[in-house]
Amino acid sequence: MSSIDMDFSLIKKVYFLGIGGIGMSAIARYFNHAKIPVYGYDKTSTVLTKQLEAEGVHVHYSDDINYVQSLSLNPNDTLVVLTPAIPKDHQEWAWLKENGFHILKRSQVLGVLSSSFKTAGVAGTHGKTTTSTMLAHLLKQSSVDCSAFLGGISSNYQSNLLLPSIDVSKNSWLVVEADEFDRSFLTLHPSVSIITSTDADHLDIYGEHSALKDSFLAYANRLVEGGSIYVKFGLDLVQELKGNVYTYGLNENADVFAFNIRINSDEHIYDLNYKGKVITDINLGIPGLHNIENSVAASAVALQFGVSEQELKSALSSFKGVKRRFEYIIKQKNQVFIDDYAHHPEELRAILGSVKRMYPDKKLVAAFQPHLFTRTRDFADGFAETLSMADELYLLDIYPARELPIEGVNSQMILDKMSSTNKHLISKQDLVKTIIEQKPELFLILGAGDIDTLVEPIKAGLLAGG
Repeated sequence: MSSIDMDFSLIKKVYFLGIGGIGMSAIARYFNHAKIPVYGYDKTSTVLTKQLEAEGVHVHYSDDINYVQSLSLNPNDTLVVLTPAIPKDHQEWAWLKENGFHILKRSQVLGVLSSSFKTAGVAGTHGKTTTSTMLAHLLKQSSVDCSAFLGGISSNYQSNLLLPSIDVSKNSWLVVEADEFDRSFLTLHPSVSIITSTDADHLDIYGEHSALKDSFLAYANRLVEGGSIYVKFGLDLVQELKGNVYTYGLNENADVFAFNIRINSDEHIYDLNYKGKVITDINLGIPGLHNIENSVAASAVALQFGVSEQELKSALSSFKGVKRRFEYIIKQKNQVFIDDYAHHPEELRAILGSVKRMYPDKKLVAAFQPHLFTRTRDFADGFAETLSMADELYLLDIYPARELPIEGVNSQMILDKMSSTNKHLISKQDLVKTIIEQKPELFLILGAGDIDTLVEPIKAGLLAGG
C-alpha cells in the first residue's frame, strides 16, 4: 500500500477497485464531476453501477489485467482507490501493486479530500447515514450550503455526493459519514463531530467491544482545536472527552433534546430545546423515534453553523430520508410495505419498535437476511430477541459478503433462540411467492445483504394483486 504522498492536483486518471460500494461511488462521482476520467472494477452490476456508467464513469465486471493494461494508465498521475472488500488474491490489485501505482484506501482518499474543508463528521455504529444525510439536507436548504460524501442515497437528491450550489471557495463545510469499519474514520480531522452510538459491532475487526470504544474515543480526539462534538446522551464516552462537548437525545438532561413529542401515524411533531433555546412544532418528514433523535443531533450542528430556525423547520419537514432507511415501498390504507437496511440488533429494535407504535392494529410481518457469519455468531441472542418483536418472521440464509462460512453458524441458530413461534426459514424465491400470496397489511424487508433485490418483484406482485 502506498503512503499518502501523491499530489492530488496532478491526478489525471482514477481507477477504483470496488467502485460499486456506497462510499467508493461517492468519491468516484467527485472525481468525475471534476472532469477527471474515472474507471473501475466491481464484481456485479447494480443499479448504482449503472447510474455511474450513465454519468460517464467506465465500469467493468471481470477481474481482467488485460483491461487495465488497455487503459494505458501512468503510475505517476493515476490514483488507485481500494475498498477493503477486495479479496487479497485479486489479479488487478496485484498487477497495480507490482507496477508501482499509488494505491490508497477509500478512507485515506476521503481524509485527503476533506482536509481542504471544514469537516463535520458523523460517526456511530448505527444512525450515522441518516444523521449525516439529514445534516447535509439542512445545510443545503439554507443559506449555509455544503458538500457531502454520504453513506447512502439521499431520497431528496438521488445521490450520495452533494456539491454546493455556490462557488466552493465561498463555502467550506463538508459533511462526511465517518465509518468505524476498519478504523476508517481515523483519517479525518473534523471541526465538528457527532457520535450517534458505540454499540458492539465489527467484532471480526476489533475483537472486543472495548477496542471498538477505544477507536471511537480516538476519533473523538481528532477534533481540530476549538472544535465541538455532540454525543448521544447516555454514552459513557462523554466522561472521557474534553473541550466543547455536548449531549443530545430525547432526555431532558441532555444539552440539546426533543420534547413534547406527538406521533399520529407517520406524522412526528416535537419541540426542540437547543442549549436552552426552544423551537416549537417541528414536523419531521420521516417517521420513527430514532429518527427524531437523529434529527436532534443534525439540528444542533446546523444551528451552530448558522441555519435559521425557519430554515431548520422547513428543511426537516421536507426531508425524505435515505434509500433503504425506513423507506416506504407501498403506503396505502390497507397495505404498507417498508424496506430498511437494519442489520444489527439495536437497529432492528428501533425499526420494529417504531413500526409497531405507528401501526398498533396491524399484524407485523417481517423478512430478515442476516449479514455476515461473524455478526450472526456474535449477536445471535440479540437478533433472536429483537426479531421476536415481529408477529410473523421469515428468515433468509446468511449473506456472507466478504466472509467464508463458519462451521455451526447459520440462520437456524437465530430461529432456535427466538421466543416467538410464528417463524420460518425460507429461500429468497419462496419469500417472494409467499408474500405475494399472503398479502400482509404490514410488511418489512430488513437486512444489508442482497435482500433488497426482492423489493421490486414483491412490490409488483402486491400491487398487481391489489
